[in-house]
Amino acid sequence: MGKKALLSVLLIGLALLVALVSGTGLYLLKKSITGTIASNRNSSTRRQLVPSPVETKVADTIQPDSAWLKDKQLASLYVSSMSLDDEIAQLLMVEYRYATHYSPDLDVMLHQQHVGAVIMYREQINTTEQTIQDTSEMQKRSTLPVFIAVDEEGWNVSRLSNLYPKNQFYRKDADDIRATGDPNVATSEGQKVARDLLALGINMNLAPDVDVSTDTKYIGYDGRSFGATPSEVLKYAGPYMKALQAAGVIGCIKHFPGIGSIERGDDPHSVLPTITESKDQLYQNDIAPFTHFIQSNDLQERASVVMPTDVMVPAIDPTYPAELSHTFITDILRNQLHFDGVVLTDALMMGGVQLHGQPVTLGQAGVLALEAGDDMLMGAGSPANVEGMIVAIKAAIQSGTLSKARVDEAATRVVALKMEEHLMPELTP
Repeated sequence: MGKKALLSVLLIGLALLVALVSGTGLYLLKKSITGTIASNRNSSTRRQLVPSPVETKVADTIQPDSAWLKDKQLASLYVSSMSLDDEIAQLLMVEYRYATHYSPDLDVMLHQQHVGAVIMYREQINTTEQTIQDTSEMQKRSTLPVFIAVDEEGWNVSRLSNLYPKNQFYRKDADDIRATGDPNVATSEGQKVARDLLALGINMNLAPDVDVSTDTKYIGYDGRSFGATPSEVLKYAGPYMKALQAAGVIGCIKHFPGIGSIERGDDPHSVLPTITESKDQLYQNDIAPFTHFIQSNDLQERASVVMPTDVMVPAIDPTYPAELSHTFITDILRNQLHFDGVVLTDALMMGGVQLHGQPVTLGQAGVLALEAGDDMLMGAGSPANVEGMIVAIKAAIQSGTLSKARVDEAATRVVALKMEEHLMPELTP
């Protein structure tokens, strides 16, 4: 090949590379991504997260994995090619709860605003055919593949109950699993949930609850607790998590730092509960299961997503609820426990989202959550909500309240997880 011909080939290759990493290029990549989803959705290959560079004796036992670093490097390239609006939109898990089918508002959020994730509720899961059609449309109309999540935890937090009514005893709640005394039951239940979710096009379960709770407390009374001690929680939540993720569904451990001790009436959806335990008690009891799942060397068991929630713990942070607390999210979850996966907030429009006793707007909550160290923000339920959050976050960046680097970090983790879970290909832009 002559020099001129070689130069022409190189120039064409460079032009294709530029197109691929541009905003337009992301759209051109969609066909490749869609094919990858179809072929890899059920893959059980999971990456091992790399701990943050903070030295502790416990963290030294975590085996690092270069594949996660590779995914983060590739994800960083994708993020650098996005507009700021699209980058912020990737951080949003929007609520799909105001229609019984794929709605025009949801289409705007996915196709025009380019949000990164959707959470479905019971009202949107009415028949198998309708749900499959809706989730397929979500992926079809999105630019990058989306996380499609549900809370399939048990009892009254069972989003598939229209398809699998509880009275048919099709699926056991966490306390039912514990009552059997058999961890193998936890495995079979995790496999069953994963099979049902994947068949519907759902790729993330906001479960298991790893809150240490007795049956008289808020989580235990709901049938969502695997045990009243850390060891009991791990005995059953461990096999459940491993089975869920081995089948190809992303699990999410919650509710950090652990709300098993709050009373039945202290629902964070309505109020801001307070935990009165000492710091030592919290670490030995409530935080212990989170430590295990974050630092486990079992790839299938290790958590890629952690959800904090709205709870005050004066012994550690007397000012901010846990999910809006830099102390909890960055100092403890990131730097002490070495979690480098995606931190997904609880719904930011819940009654417990308060500061100094006063409610905050959805946009303000989003900014506070990102400042604290959260990556993905749940709560927007309309295009107006999405736009409001994007505007608030951009304004915080412009004012210097929030750094662009923090947003880049969050978006990189979100996109890297999509690569890790084979929702999008691990291609060099």
